[in-house]
Amino acid sequence: MPRIQVAIIVGSDSDLPIISSTVKTLDNLGIKSSVNVASAHRTPQKVKQCVRSAQSNGAEVFIAAAGMAAALPGVVASETTQPVIGIPIEGKSLTGLDSLFSIVQMPPGIPVATVAIGKAGAVNAAVLAAEILSVKYRPIKAKLTAYRKKMALGIEKKDAALQKMGVEKYIESVKK
Repeated sequence: MPRIQVAIIVGSDSDLPIISSTVKTLDNLGIKSSVNVASAHRTPQKVKQCVRSAQSNGAEVFIAAAGMAAALPGVVASETTQPVIGIPIEGKSLTGLDSLFSIVQMPPGIPVATVAIGKAGAVNAAVLAAEILSVKYRPIKAKLTAYRKKMALGIEKKDAALQKMGVEKYIESVKK
């Protein structure tokens, strides 16, 4: 297995469509990552193994995504002193609020940085991991700066189109 900088662990393979945004963002920022499926409740030994393996392969930041009881980020944090970022995954019955509360309410001394529920959180977890790594790796800092500039240019381009077209025509053009 190649050396990695960010280890991603998801509680279920059903989380992979959301996590694909994390992987894509990390890839775009030039950050090597790994992805494993391991459940805090159904395969706790596998979670421990994933953490140990990732650390031996160079992981400096962990991202853990989970829905429902969302114990996975906390379990990962209990197994490492590396930063852990938790992504709450939207569930069917409580729309991800259960996951959010489970991840954000960690006991003192075992922190988990928590991002938004779902895809926005998946992207933000990657960006936050990059920000953590950028303290040590200058090339990542440069890529983050370029990423932010690209986002700003996109907003400026949209505003220019809005100013030219007006609200109604702009809304119609976005729908297409």
